[in-house]
Amino acid sequence: MFLSRRTPELPTPDQALRGRATPEFSVPDRHTVLGNPLLGPYPEGLEIADFGLGCFWGAERKFWQTDGVWTTLVGYQGGYTQNPAYEEVCSGLTGHTEAVRVVFDPSVVSYESLLKLFWESHDPTQGFRQGNDVGTQYRSAIYTHADSQAKTAQASREAYQGVLTGSGYGTITTELLPAEGRPFYPAEGYHQQYLSSSKNPNGYCGIGGTGVSCPIGVAKAEG
Repeated sequence: MFLSRRTPELPTPDQALRGRATPEFSVPDRHTVLGNPLLGPYPEGLEIADFGLGCFWGAERKFWQTDGVWTTLVGYQGGYTQNPAYEEVCSGLTGHTEAVRVVFDPSVVSYESLLKLFWESHDPTQGFRQGNDVGTQYRSAIYTHADSQAKTAQASREAYQGVLTGSGYGTITTELLPAEGRPFYPAEGYHQQYLSSSKNPNGYCGIGGTGVSCPIGVAKAEG
């Protein structure tokens, strides 16, 4: 007997869990690996990038290992529920995806370079899943913090679509939206830097790319 798995669907605002005005948990003060504060305000000159690329444990490690990244933290973004808990996000009733906030020094690492890492670290054509992880919370997403980020992200998506199509992959499903109006809610403390050497260095990591290189030089936006 075969059991069919229900196809994940995003809830409407009316269907989503309401959440709460304030979080039910606290977040550690500092990054386990980098040693810098997790929450802002951040030092002048740093910029913020928000990405969703599947399970945020492995995704966060990809970014904190990058030169020029000042701090990273994982959380929930793109949905409707205020200050959600992990179990609520996993229910599929918040509309959020698992996201990584990357605070970086643009004089050391460009936003374009972070986009290249983003695209090459997952399969952005899978919709509401990433590998064996299935659910709306695993969808691919980019939430931009400036018009320049939006232009660069759009150009990179178009460039990567071209090489993916040539390699036999389907249409990119990545959600590309402004971060404004889509708050980033930090996840519980045990999720932060989950795969660090002091926590779970051999823990589960579902992150894996297509093996197709993103032509980041072509992706550079003009203006």
